[in-house]
Amino acid sequence: MNAPLPPADALRSALAGLLDGLPPKSAAQAVERLITTYRGTTPTHAPVLRDRSDVAAYAAYRMPATFAAVGAALEAFADAVPGWVPGAHVDVGGGTGAATWAVNATWEGARPVTVLDWAEPALALGREIAAANPELAGAVWRHSRIGAALTIESTDLVTVSYVLGELTEDDRASVVDAAASAARAVVVVEPGTPDGYARVLAARDRLIGAGFHVAAPCPHSASCPVVPGEDWCHFSARVARSSLHRQVKGGSLSYEDEKFSYVAATRFPPAPAPARVVRRPQIRKGQVLLDLCEPDESLRRATVTKRHGPLYRAARDADWGDAWPPPEGD
Repeated sequence: MNAPLPPADALRSALAGLLDGLPPKSAAQAVERLITTYRGTTPTHAPVLRDRSDVAAYAAYRMPATFAAVGAALEAFADAVPGWVPGAHVDVGGGTGAATWAVNATWEGARPVTVLDWAEPALALGREIAAANPELAGAVWRHSRIGAALTIESTDLVTVSYVLGELTEDDRASVVDAAASAARAVVVVEPGTPDGYARVLAARDRLIGAGFHVAAPCPHSASCPVVPGEDWCHFSARVARSSLHRQVKGGSLSYEDEKFSYVAATRFPPAPAPARVVRRPQIRKGQVLLDLCEPDESLRRATVTKRHGPLYRAARDADWGDAWPPPEGD
């Protein structure tokens, strides 16, 4: 019997033939509309994913990027809660289930999973795609209004990814409050734009106000030192481009970088990073410049040179979003 594919490979395989039979022009138009919606600032009172064409285009185009971004956020979160494994997971506004796949890739094994979304076509396709992953076979895909009326049963982990931008400010607050009331840990991921960061920052404040501790990316639960309007905190995940990516965007590169903002917070005390690399490291001759978010609520540029020995070698290998200094043994 063949061993099951890793989640990333299983997802890629499940998405491979998704657009068969859908005219390329229709797929491209759906993708362009979705890009405009997800990067815009206008909330909606209806699902963004309206029909099978929308959902197929979204899944083929966006699921790999969402999977990569949420996976990167969860990896940083998992590092801050060593030994903790969620026993149950609720994916709010989960659509076709990219965050559910990312949770499964971060913590192996099957667990009770509920995906809540207000778009029935997205839920149907998410259920179909999940059939490629035996550990998601028992997931429940449930229609739910995402907003003030949202109710979430008690669970270990709630993810809210790429959905707050679709909501009014009041509904965003209601969704975050519902997640905080239900979960031991909440992870919110939004596009890495100034508006996306602002939504994450507002969610962070509400979670802290509800008694949560920030586990990642911040090394503290105090005020964010980034000044809104002057800069924004975001990170990057590399994503292989599919044929649909190339069809819609053109370009010769086989990959693109998905920018995202996030916060992961827990009811229980985490072990956050000593500091976080918040910009792409700059490697110069004999030195590396690291822009760090520090535990004393400050931003600082650290210069690591050859005379720092092993730390210099670690700095040369450091990436945007990494903890600093790296854990011993890395």
